[in-house]
Order: sequence, then structure tokens, then C-alpha cells
Amino acid sequence: MSVTSSSARLAVVPPDSREVTLVPGLTATVKLAAFETGGISIVEHTFDPGVLVPPHRHTHEDEISCVISGEIGFRSDGREVSLGPGGYIVKPRGELHSMWNAGEGPARMIEIITPAGFEKYFIALAEATAAVGGRPDPSVIAPIAARFGLSFDFTEVPDLVARHGLRAPR
Repeated sequence: MSVTSSSARLAVVPPDSREVTLVPGLTATVKLAAFETGGISIVEHTFDPGVLVPPHRHTHEDEISCVISGEIGFRSDGREVSLGPGGYIVKPRGELHSMWNAGEGPARMIEIITPAGFEKYFIALAEATAAVGGRPDPSVIAPIAARFGLSFDFTEVPDLVARHGLRAPR
């Protein structure tokens, strides 16, 4: 029997120990980072009611999301679905996608990101938005997003806000 080496290492992450606020009503908690797994990252998000993550496109990573509480709506390249606890969705790199809290109470989801590394975007975004009073400022966010191969397209935002009763990113 041969033994292969792994770049993963033992990691113990207490609940909420790495939580950051991205914008009001949306948090990210890095559960496992690249340096711990060697290949994937796992991030937990919480969404207040009405919170919308604007349409965006990744060029470097794929994402798998699992709803763990509440209800989350997803739109990916024109297709929409709303998922409750236990629902999964795969968001391949290159597809324009967005997410929102589709329910009346708080919602949570786990995101598995491969390859790892994108978890650093959430930390950089949280630091940048905190520095400008906690509000998303496109002139601050755009260069951070570009560093991580992420681009936003806000053309679908008015439709999503109107149809689902969401709050536009502010």
C-alpha cells in the first residue's frame, strides 16, 4: 500500500471565529482556507431579509452553495431557483450569477470554492467597506474584485429588486 502526501493539515475552526461583515446585512465566515485544505475553501454566508448579492462573474473558481437555513434565491445566466435548507447549487466559473435572501427571516449558506484562494476576497472586501463606513463603494470594490478575477454587472439589479422585493446594494 502506498501513501500519498497531502497539502491539507489538521484545522479546528470555532464557530464565527473568522466572521467579517461584507456590507450591512451580509457576512462571510471563512471556515476553511487554502492554507488549511490545499485545494478548496469553505465560507459561510448570512443574509438578512432583502439582501442581494449583485450579479457577478468569477474567472478563476467554481462555487457550490448549500443552503443551511432560511431561503436563498439564485440567478445564474438567466435561470432562477429558490432553495431552502439542504438545497445545493453549482455555480460554474464564467456564469453571471447572483444570490439573495428570498425569505422573511435570516438565511445562511455554506459555499465550497475551488480552487481555494477566493476566501481572501471576502476579507479584503470587508476591510475596504469598513474603511468607508461599511457601505459598498464601487470605486473601492472594483480594484479588489479585479485582483481576484471578479467582475460585476448591475444591469439585472433593478429587475431583481422589483420582482423579489429586495434592497439594492447601497
